[in-house]
Amino acid sequence: MKKYIQLFLFVVLLAACSSPKNSLTYFENVKSIESGIVPSQEYSVKIVPDDELFIMITSLIPEATMAYNLPLSNPATVGNLRLTTQPQQLTYLVDQSGNIDMPVLGKIHVAGLTTLQVKEELESRIGQDVEDPIVRVELVNFRVNVLGEVKTPRAIDVKRQRYSVLDALADAGDLTEYGERGNVLLVRENGNKKEYHHLNLNDASVLSSPYFYLQQNDVIYVEPNEIRKENSKYNQNNSFKVSVVSTIVSACSVIASLVIALTVK
Repeated sequence: MKKYIQLFLFVVLLAACSSPKNSLTYFENVKSIESGIVPSQEYSVKIVPDDELFIMITSLIPEATMAYNLPLSNPATVGNLRLTTQPQQLTYLVDQSGNIDMPVLGKIHVAGLTTLQVKEELESRIGQDVEDPIVRVELVNFRVNVLGEVKTPRAIDVKRQRYSVLDALADAGDLTEYGERGNVLLVRENGNKKEYHHLNLNDASVLSSPYFYLQQNDVIYVEPNEIRKENSKYNQNNSFKVSVVSTIVSACSVIASLVIALTVK
């Protein structure tokens, strides 16, 4: 009896040791360090074709800058038709050449610039005719998509320009316990190409990655861990077995019915 108990304990211990490891901890490599500094990368969102910009120009004398603004309307933004009773200022769509067409100023090349650089450029140009112009530039269509093993996979409309992968995961409800924190995939548009990068959220060095902060149209995909994959295979195999058994039972039932029918005859 003692031998059987020892054998049972050995099998249980072996199974525990061979179970797939899954760390649920972010930045695991610094959890025992009380404090420290992680260098950060310079970050700025650059304007690209198909971006939508809100530009408002004012001054101490509003009439002096009125001609530089688009008229008020019930605007239709890219991918979102907004009908309101309150008129709003129209937005600018950056064309494929990277330009916007502004009243009075004409074509302005904005692709590759930040909203701050566009603001400074417009203030410089308008300042030649208007004293102390005030320019406000905002990126309207900053959107990222979060997919995979998160609690709420969804598209996120970003209301600020400094937006990190952690912000996106938090807005998606955080990773589930089945999310692979050591291998989060980031897909990014780069002109006519798509580039991808893998982020390890177990490692604090991700905070200084050039891909830690997101850009418009980024896609984040959280891969399922080994536990989720094994569970999926198990469920599929069980489903297949049930289907086979059900088919066999149905076939046997049909054969039995035929045999009974023939016997009765």
